[in-house]
Amino acid sequence: MKHEKIDWTNLIITECLTIAVCLRPCTCGYIETPTKVTVRREVMDMTEMIKIPEQIDGGMRKMDSGSYREGFRFKSSDRDMMFWNTNHKVITDLSQSSVNDLSKHSIILMEDTETPPGFVRLQLLTSPRDRIIESSVVPYNDGMYISCVRWRQIMLTMINAKKILNYAKTHGPCANGFVDDVENDIALCFHCSNWSRLTCYWKKRCTLHNWPLNHVFGDILRNGCHFVPVGNKKAADENELDWRLSFSQAEQKLVYSMNHTQFLCYGLLKIFLKEVINLNIEEPFLCSYFVKTTMFWLIQVGHITWCPNNLFDCFWKCFKYLLQCVHRGVFPNFFVPQTNMFASKLSTVKGARASRCLLEQLNMYCEMGVTCLLKSPTVKTMIEPVICNSFFRIGPLLSHIESAADTDYCIRREIFVKRFLQQNIWNNYLILRLITVLINQSFTEYETLTLQQCTAEVTTFINLTTSSSSNNTNKNVYRSDRLTCNLLKLAGRVGDVSCLLYLAMYYYRTCRYSEALHVTALVKSRLTQPYIMYNTVDRERYNECVAGWSLSKRMKKAWVCDVRLQNEVYYIQELVLEQRAGQDNGGNTLHISPYVMTDMLSLLSKYRDSFWKVSRM
Repeated sequence: MKHEKIDWTNLIITECLTIAVCLRPCTCGYIETPTKVTVRREVMDMTEMIKIPEQIDGGMRKMDSGSYREGFRFKSSDRDMMFWNTNHKVITDLSQSSVNDLSKHSIILMEDTETPPGFVRLQLLTSPRDRIIESSVVPYNDGMYISCVRWRQIMLTMINAKKILNYAKTHGPCANGFVDDVENDIALCFHCSNWSRLTCYWKKRCTLHNWPLNHVFGDILRNGCHFVPVGNKKAADENELDWRLSFSQAEQKLVYSMNHTQFLCYGLLKIFLKEVINLNIEEPFLCSYFVKTTMFWLIQVGHITWCPNNLFDCFWKCFKYLLQCVHRGVFPNFFVPQTNMFASKLSTVKGARASRCLLEQLNMYCEMGVTCLLKSPTVKTMIEPVICNSFFRIGPLLSHIESAADTDYCIRREIFVKRFLQQNIWNNYLILRLITVLINQSFTEYETLTLQQCTAEVTTFINLTTSSSSNNTNKNVYRSDRLTCNLLKLAGRVGDVSCLLYLAMYYYRTCRYSEALHVTALVKSRLTQPYIMYNTVDRERYNECVAGWSLSKRMKKAWVCDVRLQNEVYYIQELVLEQRAGQDNGGNTLHISPYVMTDMLSLLSKYRDSFWKVSRM
């Protein structure tokens, strides 16, 4: 009976972790269901894919990384972003220089033979094509090398000058600061399509243990790795020529390949680290990267049964591995195990003292056993109903997981917070051109939905901003108008309910008031439906009404968001003052409630239409 009780408790905890948002409706969910995690990842993946042509055209690629990209939505999570220049190519061998166009690219040679494990040097072989690189080069051994110290300083100066982040400071290889109340880590790095020789053992180990699976392993190798500007630290010194290997893209794909129990255990460790181990510690010895590395090691070489009923045991074995590493003072990097990630911390008196304090703390938790999880307020909230109430039933919670309203609200939020529009009209054309290619390819339903919303946003923006700039001949005006109307109708067919308001706005601007009234009447009829999903939703009515609808139909008929207008673009005369006020306050976008916009356009169209008819009599 005792064994059965433990298994049952494990199952409860597993399910509570996946639906934490249901138990705490006023706060962000921590881990949530496999479906919602998949939604978050696929929406971000499609968004990143859509923006690649525009980034290549601008000469700078961007990649989101860290826990947010992996599918977590912790309230205190920061945003991790990596940027790299596309006109500088990093090679691992001189023979590779022949495949690059020297008229377009500068060549950088990666050297990893006389550097500490996990670090490389970057020698600039040709003239730089970027001011930052030119300012970061230092001479060494008859060659020109890029200094990571200078690189970081220039990056921080640039970020402060452009006011990209508030309170920006250097944090490891990144510039750390805030955008509103969200913490951001920005790393300006280099990308290499080939992996360093230092990772040969990792490749053999993956083949030996068959993790990750072959298709994931191949995908990781094809995407290469990055080099971030932080050198090998010994005591207080740093070698300015050393650049650290970064496997952020590979780590993201490894996390994607986890089953949900592994992902839950990973999330549980992150919560325990933040709320218990690192609580009230200004400079903690352990960071979340150690938790992630622990998961990778134990999934690949550990003997753990990763299933929901075994979640506590999974957590405990991961905790014991962390304890063992702290005790030995050695924490091997997953990709380059010769690298002891504790070495730089233990090289200082302060770090050694922090290690001893941490070891005492972990030993205390070890003596408590798995009940140490109760020290986490989040986990305690989930476990207490099980411990205190013998009649606690998981049935209602499990049924809640399948609620279309909760899943759709997550999808809607993830898609609508993305910003597909670019300030440059040419970049929007690049996105639209890519969409015409992607639309014929096969994607998941969440990726397809993201593509639809992107199509609607970019189409409405391009047509409303260019429709008035055509040649003034009757033929060109007619062609432009017909194309604009057709594309705005397309946006209304593939986007959410509020996308139709852009068509109504265009009809109003071109004095077709009866057509504008027809569209606003259609929008108004949809907005008054009991299942409409805006800032809130009646879950019971929504689940009942949309049952059997495809996801695409649910977006087009039941989802609605604010009308978003670029402040520097002219739409209609009646909004000019509002847009100017927004610009004066430093805003780029004017957000208008769809209910307000519908009533405003309807009232204006009625007035103009009646005035037009009277004037013709």
